[in-house]
Parts: sequence; structure tokens; C-alpha cells
Amino acid sequence: MSEIEPSIPQSRGPADHNVRDQIVDAAEAHFSHYGYDKTTVSDLAKAIGFSKAYIYKFFDSKQAIGEAICGKTLTTIVAAVEEAVAGATTPTDKFRRMFKTLASTSVSLFFNDRKLYDIASYSAGEGWPSAQTYCERIRQILTEVVREGRESGEFERKTPLDETVHVIDLVMRPYVNPLLLQYNLDVAEEAPIQLANLVLRSLAP
Repeated sequence: MSEIEPSIPQSRGPADHNVRDQIVDAAEAHFSHYGYDKTTVSDLAKAIGFSKAYIYKFFDSKQAIGEAICGKTLTTIVAAVEEAVAGATTPTDKFRRMFKTLASTSVSLFFNDRKLYDIASYSAGEGWPSAQTYCERIRQILTEVVREGRESGEFERKTPLDETVHVIDLVMRPYVNPLLLQYNLDVAEEAPIQLANLVLRSLAP
């Protein structure tokens, strides 16, 4: 499984995972009640009973704490996609499963848990390292599927590979990016299936 690791330094002091987890848990609770934007490191310090300076020994900013939460969520999505693709036997089926799993898992995680949506939105909107790593991993999986389809003769080979992957990525984005997905929830179940069929027809040799 590919893990989405935060690129912003997290640890600046003792490698005490229990304390780090306690800070993340408190952050999740505060983000859930007050939102990411309205929660400060001082708020978290008061909730845990630590000083703000002590929290900074483990995380160098509020964003670093958000990255820790966001990274776990995005890793879960990637794992679901990897499992779905691994369970398919043909590139065509792999693409269908990839698109469907991306949309359904994102809806389930982001919109059944408001704090995760809040953080994911910041991550996507501000281009956090965890979001960039996640998008790159999804593109890698997509590239592997398209390349395999070309090698097997299922997909056309005339269009440059990078151009094909880029266009498919644009088609998938409204059902993957949380900032866009919120406007497509009413069609998030059937649209990925219909769009997958459209893309696959365009990929036919």
C-alpha cells in the first residue's frame, strides 16, 4: 500500500508517538466542532492540557497537524484504489473500478465526516504536499492502466501517453477533488460509470 506521508516536518522534539497521537486526536475533535480555519494551536493546547510550546516540539504548525490527519485519509483512498485495480483482470475493468472506487471512497470519507472534508478542502485548495503526493499517485496508477491497455491492444496508441492521461485526469477530477466533488454529490454514483464508458470508447483502437 502506498502511504501519503506529510512532507512538512512533524517532529521537532521527543519521538513520543502517544503524545503525537493525542495531539492529532484533539485536533480532529476541534476541527470537527469548530472547523480547521477557526481552530488554533492555542485551542489544541488548552484542550490537551499542554503548553503551545510543547505542541511545537512535535508539530511545527497547525498545517503540519492537518497534514497528519489528511495523509491518513488520502492513504486510505489510495489503498482502496490499489485493491480495486488489483482485483481486475483487464485494463478496461481496471479503469472502471479505479474511477468508481475513487468517487465512492472519496464521498464516503469526506462527506460522512465533516472534519475530514474541511481538512481535505484546505489540502486541495492550498496545494498541501499530501494532496500533491496523492494526486501524483493517482496519476501513476492511471498511467499504468493506460499503458497496460495499449500493450494488450485494448486501447489506442496514436495519442501521446501523457496527453491521454492528462485528459482522463481532467474528466475524473470533479469526482475526486473534494472542492469540486461537493457540487457533484447528486450524480456521484452514476456519473463515474457513465464517464468511464465515454472515456473507454475514446480509448478504443
